[in-house]
Amino acid sequence: MKSHHDIQTFVRRRRLLADMTQQELADRVGVTRQTILSIEKGKYTPSVALALCLAEVFDVSVESLFQLKKGENDD
Repeated sequence: MKSHHDIQTFVRRRRLLADMTQQELADRVGVTRQTILSIEKGKYTPSVALALCLAEVFDVSVESLFQLKKGENDD
């Protein structure tokens, strides 16, 4: 179940607002362009270390990268 605010949408929107290419963002956070592409396609969830780097680049809190809707984490 995807929330309206998911990390892939957030990363892509923030990257585009910052007028950055996937490669530029990748270089700033120390990963490959393919990693950024995978995040934006929802195929990869960033590690805590990468999330901290993304939050720093975008000047947001780590919590703003990851948000769950009520019931989304229920088993």
